[in-house]
Amino acid sequence: FCPAWDERMSCKFFGVKVFTALLAFPLAASFSQHAFAFSSASRRAGFQSAQDNCIKMALPKVVAFDLDATLWYPEMYQLWGGGAPFTKNGDGTLTDRSGTRCYLMGNSAAIIRELKTDPKWADTKVAVCSCTDEPSWADECMRKFEVGGGMTLKEAVDIEEIYKGGKSKHFKSIHAATGIPYEDMIFFDNEEHNCRTVAPLGVTCIYTPRGMTAGDWEKGLKEYAKRH
Repeated sequence: FCPAWDERMSCKFFGVKVFTALLAFPLAASFSQHAFAFSSASRRAGFQSAQDNCIKMALPKVVAFDLDATLWYPEMYQLWGGGAPFTKNGDGTLTDRSGTRCYLMGNSAAIIRELKTDPKWADTKVAVCSCTDEPSWADECMRKFEVGGGMTLKEAVDIEEIYKGGKSKHFKSIHAATGIPYEDMIFFDNEEHNCRTVAPLGVTCIYTPRGMTAGDWEKGLKEYAKRH
């Protein structure tokens, strides 16, 4: 009810503003909903794109690891006075005959299990390249260490190069046996001089001073991908 003309005009003007506001609200709400949907879709598309990039990332045809202080610890020479035979423990470790406990380092088991069970690695060979002082002890440890699902390290490895000699000799042997170019190989080792020896062949070499960690694994794959 508007008791005077001025007030009526004011009421009408107010009514127009209210009507306009009411009309604008659903439009604004609709715009907001569409904007949110677009933003969400963009985020999903971005995430999917990141996943696609990971899936499409170049993967090595040979993934090679050193053994002592890269996949496991202690090193075999540190077990002199003990060594074989090794006893399996319930927690996945091994104990040598002198009572020294041996274990897989960092994320070694998970990484090797992924290499053998994830379909994206179906065309990749797993290798070990070691100059260990006790090859027979290393072989026993490989047969007794498990990487998951009842699979032993020995069963997970396709190529074994375990003997004294420069690591470049190991990779030349792998290349000769498989025909895979050095540029399609990656190598993880806890000793820098081994990386320096192998790198000139064209192999991507990753120094792992704390053994195989998830960080070193990710770093290695990114470094390999950058070269391809």
